Amino acid sequence: MSIGAIVAIYFIVWWTSLFAVLPWGVRSQAESADITPGTDPGAPVRPLLLKKVLATTVLAAVVTAAVVYLMTSGIVSLEDLPMPFDTKAD
Repeated sequence: MSIGAIVAIYFIVWWTSLFAVLPWGVRSQAESADITPGTDPGAPVRPLLLKKVLATTVLAAVVTAAVVYLMTSGIVSLEDLPMPFDTKAD
């Protein structure tokens, strides 16, 4: 597996993981009864983005490592995945 493929897998997994991690621990201003004038009551009080980016990075690294291991060990290959069009001429 090439380095470019691994980086592409990591990039896709990272962005997917980010959207899964963003809601973790979010408290809105309305929930905490601390609404700043001029802001939406549903806006988060403390979004903790740095912690979420770090959690996303670690999660994406683990998932990418698992995918690379499965692909390089021979347990799973691209031939095992269903493809919409069979390009093999039988």
